[in-house]
Amino acid sequence: MVSFVDEAKAESLEAILEATQLKEDPASSVQRVVVTGCMAQRYSSDLSDAIPEADLFVGFQNYEGLPGSIREALAAPGGDASRQAKRQRVQVGDATVPFRPEVERHRLTPAHTAYIRVAEGCNHACSFCAIPSWRGRFRSKPWDAVVAEAAGLVASGVKELCLIAEDTNQYGQDVRGGAGLAELLRELGRLEGLRWMRLLYCYPSYFTEELIDEIATNPKVCKYVDIPLQHICNLTLLAMNRPPREHTERLLRKLRERIPGLVLRTTFISGFPGESEAQHAELVAFAREFAFERMGAFAYSAEEGTPAASLPEQVEEGVRQARRDELISLQQDIGQEFAESLVGREVDVLVDGYNEEGELVGRTQWDAPDVDPLVFLAEAPAGLPALEAGQLRRCIVTGSSLFDLEAHPVAQSVVEFPIG
Repeated sequence: MVSFVDEAKAESLEAILEATQLKEDPASSVQRVVVTGCMAQRYSSDLSDAIPEADLFVGFQNYEGLPGSIREALAAPGGDASRQAKRQRVQVGDATVPFRPEVERHRLTPAHTAYIRVAEGCNHACSFCAIPSWRGRFRSKPWDAVVAEAAGLVASGVKELCLIAEDTNQYGQDVRGGAGLAELLRELGRLEGLRWMRLLYCYPSYFTEELIDEIATNPKVCKYVDIPLQHICNLTLLAMNRPPREHTERLLRKLRERIPGLVLRTTFISGFPGESEAQHAELVAFAREFAFERMGAFAYSAEEGTPAASLPEQVEEGVRQARRDELISLQQDIGQEFAESLVGREVDVLVDGYNEEGELVGRTQWDAPDVDPLVFLAEAPAGLPALEAGQLRRCIVTGSSLFDLEAHPVAQSVVEFPIG
């Protein structure tokens, strides 16, 4: 999750710069640009100096005052457009991106899918990660607030809730006598209209027996768990300050044994300081043997203010990239084999709508938004309801193209779940 923070910074800067262009577009109704979230929290001063075209920077610790700040920003004069024409690039912290006034707009998350943050902060001290230093210690969002937020999202038409936090599966364990993630999933599963709940960013700990059972038995919980492992070699894990290999393998085996049809997603860091060829080879062998259905790999990037950034034996950038590419190449083969194994099966598909090429697409329960493969859908045959974004439809997989699937709806194809 945090191995590509520099890349995330660059993408965020590009998005901010793109948004500032809308203020100067006669066809746009944008009057002010407000930047919130993690970058605004950590780099508020730098951002104000680097991007004066933006009107307001509000970190996540100041969200309570956001409405008043926005009202003040709307009453103030706009940004200085003349500075945009002179800009060549923007730098915040260690991230630098070119300034491209022509950058195109990107499509937002579909209305039927939403992310819901169930906690803030992190209690771990991974040596490559700066998040605990500015997000603080782990603290669960109050139960009533999470349930109310989820209910509001579902009432607005959301069919899929992606639960996120720095350590999502730790939810509730920091509160004496508090309800945990298993109980939260059970409660949210009672929301009429909700079809899927997806667990993202789970630390390789905190998987209680109750949580594993809930994932296995709750029909609204996707049989998909995202557990960023970062590495598998004990020497590298020790340098990362992560759990040892034995713990991780025991957990992964238990999850696959106890949750029928489970698909696991993970991420690995290539070229961590001190990683030898032998340690990298151990990681490659593990990835090949365990065959994660979904996996991402990222070349290590030194995050400012972290212990790993000052470690000796920094791996050359070219080596980091080559090792990452080897993992990605391996995963392409594994992902293709998994897609081919689904041909001929009936699966439930959440219809996302038409993509930019005019193709009707959706996702299985094993595919998170934006990061995983797609299902390319044929139009419903005569006699079946037309496919619409937000529907959960029973489909038969008719083919695969690399990692993506091809499918068409079948009879009795509008999927409903009982309300517990």
